Amino acid sequence: MNRAQAILISVDGVNGVAVKAAARQALAAIGRTRRGGISVWDASGLFEELAVADQEAGTPSPRTMLLLFAADLAFRLRWEIEPALAEGKVVIAAAYVETAIAFGRAAGISAGWLANLFSFAPRPGDRRYVDAPPPRAVSDREGFVEFCSERVAGIPAVLTRQQLLERTRVQLQAAARRRAR
Repeated sequence: MNRAQAILISVDGVNGVAVKAAARQALAAIGRTRRGGISVWDASGLFEELAVADQEAGTPSPRTMLLLFAADLAFRLRWEIEPALAEGKVVIAAAYVETAIAFGRAAGISAGWLANLFSFAPRPGDRRYVDAPPPRAVSDREGFVEFCSERVAGIPAVLTRQQLLERTRVQLQAAARRRAR
């Protein structure tokens, strides 16, 4: 296979279960010989470590969560996405940059800072947006946005968990409309 056949598909949204389902559906639509797999957030285990950290570790800020997402994405690119693309495969990233940017904008972080942070990430050849409402249950932390919204809720000057989820969803809807034009 040659690199010309390779494609990176991003699947972004605030509902982690729905994002993973859309990624599986997209993968199933690809011929077996072209499938490179699905790269999901926290492939590096950074967020898993954060989830089990003691209270003494403190509460991370939205900016810290985004820095961790960028580090995890760099890991995913190096070990999952780029090798498959080099083989001419189709790779699905769930979630990808748009999810993190939408979360950052919802938390009040400047677009310039976010663009700079994720400037290393290659542009996907295809973008998919999952506009499923965020889950109401706090225990459902399948996705990046749910995990972060739960972690940063309660920090003074930060929005509630539900406000962050809804604002992130609005940011992703706007991104989808811009890309559709």
